[in-house]
Formats: sequence, structure tokens, C-alpha cells
Amino acid sequence: MNINWTINDLGLPGVSGEESLLARVKNLPLTFAEISQLSGRADRIGVTRAFRKVIETFPVPEQEIPAGFKVVLSFAERVLRVDLVRDISYDKNNCLRPTKVLFSADSANPYEIAPIRDYIANLTCNPGIIYDLFINNPDANVGNHFKTRDEVMAEIGRILGSGADISVELNDPFGKSDSELLEEAEKFREMLSEYRVVIKVPHTGVVNANNVGNLLAGDKRLNMHYNSPATEDAFRGHRLALLLREHGFRVNFTLMFEPWQAALALQARPYFINSFIRHRLIQSKTIDHYLKLYQNTADKKYLEQLREFMVDKDYLPGNQANMDLDTVFNEAESILKHRQFRTHEGADGLDAVRQNLRLLRESNLPDTRLIVCSIDGNDNYPDIDRLLSTNQYSDMAGRVVVTAEPRYLARFTSANQVVSYQRRFLNAANGMG
Repeated sequence: MNINWTINDLGLPGVSGEESLLARVKNLPLTFAEISQLSGRADRIGVTRAFRKVIETFPVPEQEIPAGFKVVLSFAERVLRVDLVRDISYDKNNCLRPTKVLFSADSANPYEIAPIRDYIANLTCNPGIIYDLFINNPDANVGNHFKTRDEVMAEIGRILGSGADISVELNDPFGKSDSELLEEAEKFREMLSEYRVVIKVPHTGVVNANNVGNLLAGDKRLNMHYNSPATEDAFRGHRLALLLREHGFRVNFTLMFEPWQAALALQARPYFINSFIRHRLIQSKTIDHYLKLYQNTADKKYLEQLREFMVDKDYLPGNQANMDLDTVFNEAESILKHRQFRTHEGADGLDAVRQNLRLLRESNLPDTRLIVCSIDGNDNYPDIDRLLSTNQYSDMAGRVVVTAEPRYLARFTSANQVVSYQRRFLNAANGMG
């Protein structure tokens, strides 16, 4: 026979004045082992200051715990204290979400976020998503109702409630001082609350305050190879991530395309790291295509086309548009080798995901999660879904957030036979009342 134990079964009187708060947790389940361990160790039960602050921040109905928090118990001077700790794996009332893998949306469009608000544990946006895809897009920003970034983020925060983190990127990581960046981050904390706000910090690579203007004018290219940054420039994002963390912010360390970026990024103790999939895989396929054409024909026009492609995609700097074709060939082969593109590890473009999961498994950062992002097409999500259900990586599923545009996620709720069966059901019931 199964007996359902709850916190109420401990029989502890509540701390005076905290009765209404304790009513939110009295029916939360405990195992018999937990009941046995807790019994006799306390004379009263109460809540922590943090518990009270969460309820004040997210005023949910009586006897309810907000989504995005888990209950943690501790003892203090013979009082059993109930705390609420931020954890987006949890839905309301201390219930885990249905799957260990969490979902996120890449969007700043309140109209498309609203239908999926109950199914996502995070939202990510950046200046491109906020301005290009929403505010300055009349098809999305209907009637030009939203005019500023802050208006958009405030509305998104209202829609999502407590359960989802909101990862937002600072507008300019190059042109502002540390104090100005912290001030901008603080505005988001005030707007979205300390519990939900996550600051996106990009890898900066060779880009710095002195050359960033080149990306905004002329041919918008740098005359520097992407893999030869000054040390200070390369670690600017890492330093900013640590600075934000020291001021109490969680950090989403973004613009991670190659697997070797992860171990160094983890030194900044981020809350999220990322694996960007879509464009990297497409580019690998294109590079492989040109190399095969050249190998099959020995026609150097294909290497010339490859060189042009590599300049266009920033593998080569703008001032190397006439690079020796043998060097182009070798650089392209090196890219595919490191991506293990011609092996099972990387043929699906998920080599960085695999490596990042292995690194997280062995890391000393148990709360850091991997966001698998920039996904699209017919294969990306099905491949990720299969990967996380294999014996090799199923143990890491709880450390993964899959993010995409809402419309892309929506594709995978359907199948051709949904239409077929709906046709049958609707025709069968037609006219039957």
C-alpha cells in the first residue's frame, strides 16, 4: 500500500505570521525516508526571507508556488525553513517539467511568444531579433505599437510570468565602459527581476573598440583573420561575463560555434553556454561541395569560388581575397577535419554539441546548461532529439535547452497523418451535432 506523505505530516507548528506562506507548501509531497530524516529535528516550521521575496515578486494565487522555483528545506535553530531556489526545470507547485530537455524561443515578438508561454523555460533575444525581426518589421510589429526595446522586453516579461528565464543582450559590448554596461544590465534586472534576467555576453574574437566601426561602414569587413585576435580582445567577453557574475547576474555566454570555445568559456562560470548549429552546418556542406568539385575535376575555378565563399563568410579576411589557392584548399580541409564533418561525429553538424555535453559532464559547474541554438531545416531538431535519447548522452538531457524560432518548433508538433485523420474524424462527425 502506498502512503502519500506531505510536509503537513511532520506535525510542526508554523512560525507566527508565516501561516499564509506555509499554506503554499503544506501539501507538497515527501517520501517516507524524508519524513523519517526530518522528524524530531525541529520544533517549528517557517519560510526563508528568500521565499517571502519570491512570493512578493510573483504574486500567484494562494496556496500556489510560482513556476521556475524548487522547494529546498534547511534547518536553523530548531526551525525547519522552507526556501525557494531558482530552477527553470520546475513548473508551478514544485513539479518538474514533463521532460528533462527544456525548450526556449528565439523571439522578441510578443504576439508569437504568447501561444507558447506555458511550454518554454527560457527566451533568448539579441539586438538583431529585437530590432530587425520585430520593432522595425511592420509585418511583426503590427501598427508600430512597440517603439523601444524596453517596451518590448517589459511586455515579454509580463507574458512569460515567473517560469521562464529571459536572456537579453546588451546593445554595444565595445563602445561602453564597464560601469555603463553594468548600468544597462541593471535596468534589465529591475525590469525583469533578478530571478528571470540572464545577460547575454558574446564572444568578441578579433573585434574590438578600435575596429568595430569597420563592420558598420564600407564593405563591412575586417582585414584580420578571425583566429588571430589580440589576447585582450579575445577574452573581453570572458572578462565581462565574470564582471557581471560578480555583480549578481547570470550570464548566457553566446556566439559559440566551434567546440573548442566551450572549455575556455566555462572558465567564466556562465549559466548558459551555446552551440550554434544551422549556419555552421550549411557552410561545412558548401565547403565540402567545392572541395569535391575540385578533386573530381582539378578545375581551379572551384577553388576560386571556394575562396570567394570563405571571404564572404569571414573564414578569410577581406584583404586576403587573392589568397594562394593551395592555401585556400588546405584551410578548407582543416576546417572540415576539425569539425569531423566526414565522420559520424560531425556529419550532422552536432560535433560541437557532443563535445560540449562531454565537457559539461566533467565540469565543476553542475548548474550550467547548454543551449542548442540556431537550428532550422528538416534535420536539425530530429537529429538533436535522437542524440539526446541515446545511451551516450541521455544522462545529459537535463542540462540541455533547445531554442528556435516559435514557428520552427511548431513544425514538429505535426505530421502528414494529422491531416489524414482529422479529415476522417471531421467527415465522420459532420452533421452529427
